Parts: sequence; C-alpha cells; structure tokens
Amino acid sequence: MENHPIPPVYDKNSKILILGSFPSVKSREMKFFYGHPQNRFWKVLAELTRSECPQTIEEKREFLIHNHIAVWDVIKSCDIIGSSDSSIKNVSVNDIKNIIENSDIKAVFTNGGTAHKLYKKYMDCDYEAVKLPSTSPANAAYSLDKLINEWKVILDYL
Repeated sequence: MENHPIPPVYDKNSKILILGSFPSVKSREMKFFYGHPQNRFWKVLAELTRSECPQTIEEKREFLIHNHIAVWDVIKSCDIIGSSDSSIKNVSVNDIKNIIENSDIKAVFTNGGTAHKLYKKYMDCDYEAVKLPSTSPANAAYSLDKLINEWKVILDYL
C-alpha cells in the first residue's frame, strides 16, 4: 500500500482545482506534483498563463498560488505498480472538502481518464469535474500543442 506523500497546494484565492490520480514514482520521490521531467503539466500551464516554466518545487508552488490554481490528487492511498494508473487497486480517496471550503474554487478539472473515473466514482462533491487529457508522457497521442489547446478551458475560470 502506497500513501500519498504530498499535501495539496492551494490558498483562499484558488479558483480552480486540478486533480490527478496518484503521484508517479518520480513525484513521490521529489515529494511534489508532476515531478517527471517528461510530464507536460508545467509546460502546459506556463504556456496558458504566459509565464516562465517553473523549475524548482518552490517556484512551482508559487506559480500555482500566483495563478489561483489548486492541485491535489483523487487518491489518498492505493496499491500501485510503479507509476501505472492501470495497476491501481484498493483505493482510498482524499477529502477535498477542506480545499473547497477554504478557497474560491469555481471549477474542478481532472488530469486524465483515471483521475476522472475515480473522481466520479468516489468523490462526494457538488462540482462536476471537467476531464482534461493527461499531461503524462504515457499519453503520447497528445502533442504539447494539442494539450495546450484542450487545457485552455481552464482560462475561463482564472
């Protein structure tokens, strides 16, 4: 059983919540979201917000807060092989109510199909999540430009 090692990033001004499924091995090692160098999460958000792409954990945290973006994952703990979403079993979910109640969340987005499926199955929340294509390097069907085009819907809420 793997436990989620990363606390959520948000503050009272966060306007959107982006939920992944569960941190990759690289992210768990770094103890921060989207830590794999090939994951396009930070590149997509930097492009959409017309910002420099953050590099360090501190820069990433500040970037999220500055742009009113909350980030966490659906899963609190699970059995997982490596970083493979398809291997996830025995799921326990995070409670996102604290984020919702202590911020200005207008919309919830899921980063990929697994996060979306688990959100719909387990989350007791008034928000209908919008499914976005995964920024994972495993999602080779989406180029960076195609991801940016799909993810630009978040700008309606920021």
